[in-house]
Amino acid sequence: MQGSSHDDVRRRNLSVILRLVHRDGAASRSRLTRLTGLNRSTIAALVGELTDLGLVEEREPDATNRVGRPSPIVAVSGRVVALAVNPEIDAVTIGIVGLDGSVHRRIRYPTERSPSVTEAVNIAAAVIEGMRGELESAFRVVGIGVAVPGLVRAHDGLVRHAPHLGWVDAPLTEMLERATGYPVRAANDAGLGAMAERYFGAGRGMADVIYLNGGASGIGGGMIVGGNAVGGVAGYAGEFGHTRVSASDRTDSAGIAGTLEAEVTRRELLDALGLVSADADELEQALLASDSPAVRAEVDRQQGHLAVALAGAVNILNPQLVVLGGFLAALHAVDPERLLARVSSMALGASFGSVRISAAELGSNLLMIGAAELAFERLLDNPNGFPAPEREYREWVSP
Repeated sequence: MQGSSHDDVRRRNLSVILRLVHRDGAASRSRLTRLTGLNRSTIAALVGELTDLGLVEEREPDATNRVGRPSPIVAVSGRVVALAVNPEIDAVTIGIVGLDGSVHRRIRYPTERSPSVTEAVNIAAAVIEGMRGELESAFRVVGIGVAVPGLVRAHDGLVRHAPHLGWVDAPLTEMLERATGYPVRAANDAGLGAMAERYFGAGRGMADVIYLNGGASGIGGGMIVGGNAVGGVAGYAGEFGHTRVSASDRTDSAGIAGTLEAEVTRRELLDALGLVSADADELEQALLASDSPAVRAEVDRQQGHLAVALAGAVNILNPQLVVLGGFLAALHAVDPERLLARVSSMALGASFGSVRISAAELGSNLLMIGAAELAFERLLDNPNGFPAPEREYREWVSP
């Protein structure tokens, strides 16, 4: 029992160190000592083990005027990556994301119609196979994370319902694992976006964050409350898109009338601009460049409905920050002050006074980073379960 307890403590300590340099960036050994409360020799041993596993690298610090020998800098390895997949109604996007949060590659594969789960898996697998040589020579792949625009069962990744894609009870993770040979985890795209912005974007260091994502498949959301992601009993929490914002008879993907998702859509913005397709960054640029009265009218209409939903969220959850991603960030960018004023007119003064509304900082890379974070979780939880560089990938044992 004593040996087992020692192993558990060691595993937890390795996890703590790796999470710190993964989410907070490179840190000196002395800083890690202060942050963890562990002694210097223990930190040195843990960093040495993570280095042997190929998960971190040590480098000499920058020259300083401080007296004494400066502490080495510990940073995550640039070779350790996860693959990210995001199926949408008009494309499947695949990315390579580093353990430091950097996106090495993002490939958007357009589709003429909403892909079936089989088609999405085949597209992702074909793109990954096309990168196989690069992956095997330049990187060490932890696994695949999938950001799904729909409800995903937390414990096994079954896609219970992705209405815009037409997927019901789709065994996506199982199919993608068979097609690629990598372990796969899946979750709701907006929840992953919230996590990405909390650790690497606008919400860095904040404990109470709401994230709303607008995509081709509608609007979803994620919540960080008291520093913890809120998923609900089965992982379906945060569906802000189904919040009622008007008396309209327009219905959303769930058949509910007058909701945020029914009233605020990417398609109507693209139609007003005369565009067939655009990613979030391209849409924002087009909206900012347009002087069309029809475009401005559509933006104004959608901003009004978005403000109703945001005010309700602020009143109920009292967050520090509301982050808008996808095409919602583009709506915000056109006239942020007007949106803020509208939210203020419907929110409780005390709650509104402590909140900031911001566009997502991670832009089009947001869901790639969020999906990758899902794949990295297994590694972060059990670093010494990941095979050392000289071992085969298939030897990675379960934690």
